[in-house]
Amino acid sequence: MVKEGGRREWKGKFFEKIKKYVDEYPKCFIVGADNVGSSQMQKIRISLRGHAVILMGKNTMMKKAIREHLETNPNLEKLLPHIYENVGFVFTKEDLIFIREKLQENKVAAPAKAGAIAPCDVTLPAQVTSLGPEKTSFFQALQIPTKITRGTIEIVNDINLIKKNDKVGASEATLLNMLNISPFSYGLVVKQVYDSGAIFSPEILDIKPEDLRAKFLSGVKNIAALSLQVGYPTIASAPHSIANGFKNLLAIAAVTDIEFEQAKNLKEYLKDPSKFAAAAAPAAAPAAAAAKVEAPKEKEKPKEESEDEDMGFGLFD
Repeated sequence: MVKEGGRREWKGKFFEKIKKYVDEYPKCFIVGADNVGSSQMQKIRISLRGHAVILMGKNTMMKKAIREHLETNPNLEKLLPHIYENVGFVFTKEDLIFIREKLQENKVAAPAKAGAIAPCDVTLPAQVTSLGPEKTSFFQALQIPTKITRGTIEIVNDINLIKKNDKVGASEATLLNMLNISPFSYGLVVKQVYDSGAIFSPEILDIKPEDLRAKFLSGVKNIAALSLQVGYPTIASAPHSIANGFKNLLAIAAVTDIEFEQAKNLKEYLKDPSKFAAAAAPAAAPAAAAAKVEAPKEKEKPKEESEDEDMGFGLFD
């Protein structure tokens, strides 16, 4: 009876804690905690202290607590489909990118274990190992080209040993352990992001303002091009339509007697083409000035020769 009462009290406190967190914190991560030990979890909690809180528990209890709180906050229902497998919550009020970086900093290297699902690709680099020739059978079983160099096995080429999401075989795990290679790293993995009633993929956090601006401008260009093509005016195409209309007015004014303020300069240029040269003269002035500075240096030698020839003496004097 004591144990049952203590269990009920523990469940009640757990439910109250979830309800308190979802009310107090507008943002949270749904994180996967596969292969994360208790000591590593403790280090993660310490690194997040003052910035975020971690809540782990049974999925059924977390779902029940959230369902009981839907009347107060209906948006929490969006969390329910993502609570499965070994997951937990990281609640925060601070910048989500900053908290995610904190989580990524607390990953621990781990060796490959037979039967585990690879979280990333594993490439075995070309190298001279410390293994003797008697271990050649491991490499042959995995079809890895090798040669013997000074009594040890040398891997000739880089080998893609394991692909992401593939199951690690016994031979691959044994070989990596013999080479003292820990190819994997484990920690809390962000699976979904919840922010003020909206839930989305963590990849969205990688989008920068420059990316949004570029996408927006690309969309505006497409709308303007489509509007101009079909002749349907929009805010995006209006400036281009006005500019094209003004060009047409200038073309008409150039071949008729119609005059308006903006067409005066055009008509003057057409009447007197020399004004084009006058307009281009200021741009050519710096080049002409530079040429004048260099010109006397080039003519100094011919000038001295002419003075030698005009000394007042003739050839037959």
